[in-house]
Amino acid sequence: MPQDLLYENFDQNVEMFDSIYENCLDVMFRSFLLFGQQRAIIIYIGGLSDKEAIENFVLTPSMLRIPNEPQALNEFLENKIPVLNVKKVNTVTQCIESISDGNPLLLYEGEPYGYSIGLSKREKRAIEEPAAEVGVRGPREGFNESLEVGMSLLRRIIKSPALKMKAMKIGNYTKTNVVLAYIDGIADQTLIDEMMNRLKQIQIDGILESEYIEEMIEDNPYSPFPQIMSTERPDVACANLLEGRAVILVEGTPFCLIAPICFFSLLQSHEDYYDRFMTGTFIRWLRYFFFGISLLLPSLYVAVLTFHHEMVPSQLLLSMAASREGVPFPAFVEAVIMEVLFEALREAGVRLPKQIGSAVSIVGALVIGQAAVQAGLVSAPMVIVVAITGISSFMMPRYAVGVAIRMLRFPIMLLGSTLGLLGIVMGVIAIAIHLCTLHSFGIPYLTPLAPLKSRELKDVLWRAPLWKMNTRPLTGKSNLYRQSKGQEPSPKRG
Repeated sequence: MPQDLLYENFDQNVEMFDSIYENCLDVMFRSFLLFGQQRAIIIYIGGLSDKEAIENFVLTPSMLRIPNEPQALNEFLENKIPVLNVKKVNTVTQCIESISDGNPLLLYEGEPYGYSIGLSKREKRAIEEPAAEVGVRGPREGFNESLEVGMSLLRRIIKSPALKMKAMKIGNYTKTNVVLAYIDGIADQTLIDEMMNRLKQIQIDGILESEYIEEMIEDNPYSPFPQIMSTERPDVACANLLEGRAVILVEGTPFCLIAPICFFSLLQSHEDYYDRFMTGTFIRWLRYFFFGISLLLPSLYVAVLTFHHEMVPSQLLLSMAASREGVPFPAFVEAVIMEVLFEALREAGVRLPKQIGSAVSIVGALVIGQAAVQAGLVSAPMVIVVAITGISSFMMPRYAVGVAIRMLRFPIMLLGSTLGLLGIVMGVIAIAIHLCTLHSFGIPYLTPLAPLKSRELKDVLWRAPLWKMNTRPLTGKSNLYRQSKGQEPSPKRG
């Protein structure tokens, strides 16, 4: 690029932009006479700018009107173009950013600057219910790929001016728009400064999805457990904003990022708070139980069959032994084969078209499982164990947690097959130690259990009634109390 400031010579500016956008078929150059007196050119991208608005609000009035005074030209361009956003630009970088964002650039003879006219027009998907976070009760709307829609959905729920949004561009080539949202007075300012610092340090060619940012700013990139939560639901994002967390919106993806988080946040669902607290507590306990089942059941089965026959009732042990008669593989290999097949079917169901994907995964599991049992490759109890394990993993409200469990399941099975229950206990202790070492933007990952914060257990071990949740989590250090005490409902007396 020759220089950053625009030239005073109009022809040099046109030649420079013509060179910059050489072989760019979608970039349009429209020359005309401004007020019939001065040469001008408008540069825009055909698929990102509103062509009809350019013609009606810029070209037509500027070509037909004739100013009475010389200074009326600048007055018209700055104040009388019927467009909400008109900004003067004087650097090449600003001009390129304007054109890339879909805002036409107007240059005219005699001035070393131009005007960025806010006439971008991008196709966007309608607001729909998130496919990955459906629920029985609650809002039926989700983010889409438009950053403006995402910000408006947050603002529609949180109407306070304390909701702040800071914008930046990340990516040397994509210049992806990224917004950091937080509530001033609730979020810890140290947290916001740290997040802004990490975002500004990202140097990458392009950001195509929010996962790119997640990998670049998380505390421990080598952990299988996510330290940043993603969601498509505006209500989930706003609930976390009200607890003092920050939300990162990324242009081009419906998934926003939430930080900091703790491990137990990943096991909580938005529906926990849309049902009665007793129902939410019961479902949460089920989720915790099946989290353990999903992680440990195949390992326990392998360990018991290999080392601990005395732990199984005699009748059940005889039944299991009879079912394994003729199976050529040890229990560990049998479990690995079934787990890998189940993961393959799960992946195939995701990649296939929606209409047939679920049918293929379910029918495939039934057919392959039955055929494998009849062929004597695996035993029927192993098919049952793997099926229960797979169903348990589907109970995890966050996909990333389910993936982490599926990856850890294999090394724990290996420990169970070599060391029995002792190996499983060693694996669980190793995972617990690893979780204790993790942090999410300075917040301990296992909080409020490690370190113990008894005040916050009301939203971890159980789902307390809303009128009991008077304080925010540790993430809202600057504004601890969210509501006044003594709001327990009761019948009127007197």
